[in-house]
Amino acid sequence: PLCSERHPPLLATMKLQCIKQNPSSAPQRCLAFLPSVPVVLQRHRPFSNHKQCPRHWLQPGRISSAASPVVPPVAVPSSSTESLLPSQLVWPGRTHSCGTIREDSAGSTVTICGWVDRNRDMGGVQFIDIRDHTGLLQVVCEPQNHPEVSKVASRLRNEFVVCIEGIIRVRKDPNPKLPTGRVEVVATKVVVLNTVSRALPFPVSESDEAGEVPKEDTRLKNRVLDLRRPAMAHNLRLRHTMIRTIRQYLEEKHNFVEVETPILTRSTPEGARDYLVPSRIQPGQWYALPQSPQLFKQMLMVAGMDRYYQVARCFRDEDLRADRQPEFTQLDLEVAFMDDAAIQTLMEGLIKEVFTKVLGVDVSPPFQRMTYAEAMDKYGSDKPDLRYGLEFHDLSEAVRGSGFRVFAGAVADGGVVKAIRVPDGKRISNSRIKPKGDIANEAVSGGAAGLAYIRVLEGGEIDAAKPIKEGLNAEQVAAVLSASGAEPGDLLLLAAGPRPVVLRALDRVRQFLGRELGLVASGKKHSLLWVVDFPMFEFDEEEKRYVAVHHPFTAPHPEDLASGNLQDARALAYDLVYNGVEVGGGSLRIYRRDIQSKVFEMIGLKTDEAQAKFGYLLDCFEYGAPPHGGMALGLDRLAMLLAGVPSIRDVIAFPKTAAAQCALTGAPSPVASKQLEELHVKPAASKAA
Repeated sequence: PLCSERHPPLLATMKLQCIKQNPSSAPQRCLAFLPSVPVVLQRHRPFSNHKQCPRHWLQPGRISSAASPVVPPVAVPSSSTESLLPSQLVWPGRTHSCGTIREDSAGSTVTICGWVDRNRDMGGVQFIDIRDHTGLLQVVCEPQNHPEVSKVASRLRNEFVVCIEGIIRVRKDPNPKLPTGRVEVVATKVVVLNTVSRALPFPVSESDEAGEVPKEDTRLKNRVLDLRRPAMAHNLRLRHTMIRTIRQYLEEKHNFVEVETPILTRSTPEGARDYLVPSRIQPGQWYALPQSPQLFKQMLMVAGMDRYYQVARCFRDEDLRADRQPEFTQLDLEVAFMDDAAIQTLMEGLIKEVFTKVLGVDVSPPFQRMTYAEAMDKYGSDKPDLRYGLEFHDLSEAVRGSGFRVFAGAVADGGVVKAIRVPDGKRISNSRIKPKGDIANEAVSGGAAGLAYIRVLEGGEIDAAKPIKEGLNAEQVAAVLSASGAEPGDLLLLAAGPRPVVLRALDRVRQFLGRELGLVASGKKHSLLWVVDFPMFEFDEEEKRYVAVHHPFTAPHPEDLASGNLQDARALAYDLVYNGVEVGGGSLRIYRRDIQSKVFEMIGLKTDEAQAKFGYLLDCFEYGAPPHGGMALGLDRLAMLLAGVPSIRDVIAFPKTAAAQCALTGAPSPVASKQLEELHVKPAASKAA
């Protein structure tokens, strides 16, 4: 039902209330009321003043003169829409998709299907935007030529599913914002395939009237409707294009074979908790869902598969965050008879192909390479964002033995003093650096006691807190300026203490400054980096033993293996970093049992334990295992970055929440006692009991 005299008999007795909404630009809105049915949102052409709204009853005191009232989502009374539906289910075909029609098709008769994005009455002529997976198309319903079509069209509401036949014509008033903005369809037939019978929790349309993006918890609970939103549909299609490009590159250009590996496998220690599945047939025995296909892909190399890949589903029971899910997808690949440089070159070609096909961006290999030691020393991170500078400078020797005890004491105790040089330091006020300032708080969050600062003046002079100025002599000041490369106008931000704490604190400060000073936005858009030569092991203080930094099947550097000092060995491992985010990692693998046994011994895994957990892999090594290596790319994370969205939940069709729950289906959920009995599982006693 429309404004003026176009209300059907059912609503003829309604009193209409005119509500002024968004006075600066949006049209007036009318709400129709009936005592026993939900309200219907009405639309009509905009009026400069609500009093000009014809044939409408204005309820005194209900028009806000201050803020514009918010109209809640409303449902359509079923009795007003049932007559629109065909008596039988129909499955119409279409000749064109909405977003594909252009001027060269003018004069053609077409059939389109889709959802009503919005419906506008302009002096009795209906202008309807129809949306499908390819985009929007304007449909015009002219009552003078097709009165029955206009009658149906006037009753269409947002998200009704329709099939429309009509003739394409060139628009008199093109819309340059739409690919189809130069054409429209003059409707000759409108069939309503389905209606909306309940209130929409949020708008699907991305038109100017649609409002803000709904909250994520609402979107996840109503995920089907959320996926209909053009932005989400775009993200999923981008992800599809990315995966299709990867498959084509590996199969058509490099002869890879896709092999599926088991989902139900045995539990192995790989750093995170396993998701476990009880066996009904083998009472008391458990499967584990794979954290990765690591061992299977190595065995495929022993089997002579040579070039394997898989778009693999993986599972880890760990705490979640914006870029982590309990179930995730990775590109998993393994190759025989390739060294690390060859594998990296292969992956650079793949990434170049993805960026070209998905973003239309050229990222030219070879990508920059940086050792783990250099990355940590310069940026405090093994995944530095190189879109901007702000490198660290080691001032430990420059301040050794100085009169400022914080600096001198840190160096004397085996720690370090490092600084970030910020050009044009006047952009940052002292209040932001001092205790409780936002920049100082970043350092504290990283574990530091706080930040020190030095402002560089002309003539080699400095301005700093009194203890620092008095504690550094002229020679030490000169050494500080030389080591940091500081110039007049620069600001030095310093942290002192144990090396891990200083690196962690300044890493947080660097990332914060990159955002706050606009360095990320103004820097290069795409930074790709290989970080190589990771340490093979690190010491776990809690367990009092060495653990593998990557995994225990990574090969040690031959030079370090030859030295016999495995605890300080470098791994033949490599991570791919994109804009400060690790998107993939890999390594060359151990392919001999004797070397694998040494690594197991290093991490405290006894021979009988290793045989019990990994005997099937170790036995394979005795059948002539070839040298091999591989890599995995996190496809969810890469898709998130390519789409420019803040969370991987925006590129996954049906993701879990931060509490590892599915808001749509309610998983996980209780199961019947009979099911547990069949699985030989006894429910744990409740805490109350």
